[in-house]
Amino acid sequence: MTTSDISAPRPAARVSTGPAWPVLIAISLCHMVNDILQSLLSAIYPLLKAEFALSYSQIGLMTFAFQVTASLLQPVVGMVTDRHPMPRSLAVGMLCSFAGVLTLAQAGSYPVLLTGAMLIGLGSSIFHPESSRVARTASGGRFGTAQSLFQLGGNGGQALGPLLAAFLVVPLGRPVLGWLALIALGGAGVLWQVGRWAEGRRKAGALRVAAGPVLPVRRIAMAIGVLAVLSMTKAFYMASLTSYYTFFLIEKFGMTAQASQVMLFLLLFGSAAGVMLGGIVGDKVGARKVIWFSILGVLPFSLLLPHVGLGTTAVLTVLVGAIIASAAPAIVVFAQELVPGRTGLIAGLFFGFAFGMGGIAAAVLGAVADAQGIGFVFNLCSVLPVLGLLTALLPRERELVPAT
Repeated sequence: MTTSDISAPRPAARVSTGPAWPVLIAISLCHMVNDILQSLLSAIYPLLKAEFALSYSQIGLMTFAFQVTASLLQPVVGMVTDRHPMPRSLAVGMLCSFAGVLTLAQAGSYPVLLTGAMLIGLGSSIFHPESSRVARTASGGRFGTAQSLFQLGGNGGQALGPLLAAFLVVPLGRPVLGWLALIALGGAGVLWQVGRWAEGRRKAGALRVAAGPVLPVRRIAMAIGVLAVLSMTKAFYMASLTSYYTFFLIEKFGMTAQASQVMLFLLLFGSAAGVMLGGIVGDKVGARKVIWFSILGVLPFSLLLPHVGLGTTAVLTVLVGAIIASAAPAIVVFAQELVPGRTGLIAGLFFGFAFGMGGIAAAVLGAVADAQGIGFVFNLCSVLPVLGLLTALLPRERELVPAT
């Protein structure tokens, strides 16, 4: 990120009577569709492992292929669309995810599986930066609430994916993915209309140029770095859960693949609740306090999770998902306030960074699991939230408000 990127003026919403709820709900539902499709990938890992005789390392590489494709392109898409907004490209991203799921449904070899994973990643890279900008445009100034509603759709989709895998894909077979992919066509139609609304707002001058940042460039860069480390911590820990949690449950408790998918749903359901509460609370008490609570507050529960019985595991699964996910909207909103005028770039950087770190974590943890076992991986990752102490280095919200 260059000095000119940080110092540029920002677009800010004019005074509004409130959020544009129909647009926010539409973009959230489409985020749900997008993330249902991408969560199906990790949800069917046990099925793919059995069908293609995959190792944990190969499973990690599939996650790497998906998430790194998304992470490398998202900041580029965000930077380009900051200068030349293209809200109608949202539908194109959805169609890429549609093609990726169809490829997974018909794959006959491991390289084709990797291709499908990369197409889903491409769809995410196009979708996330521009959709985050649309959510901010429709927020009516309630940036945390708008960002959390947008991310709620994504978390809801991630929660529904394992259920669809458990009750449709596992019993009916992998080709049923082709039928599930059809929901993306409806999503693309809705996104085309959302794009028309956003384009109309832009042409009507619904945005104005506001003042640049208050903090020195060096302080902003340090704060962005801290937020990146916190995002990495969250991504590594969540990657250990979303990619390998089902295997951990099967190994420790002897659960069936279908029962383990239900437990994964509990994790992702908790995440969906946490991301919504995080944004709403952040608008009231400040994003910084939410980040403190989320990253560091999950530590006691993450340390307990690998060592308790099945019933307590189910309870801790919901708590861990809710607490760790509550930081997601707060981190994005805080970063967008640090770097005004670069909504798409910041969304692309942080969504992309999270995907990329999650992909790297999945690949590394897969290799560690092959060498040391799943239990070792979960004990190792349980201490990561201690890095939440770095939140102390973030500027306070009052430092981001220009003096009057």
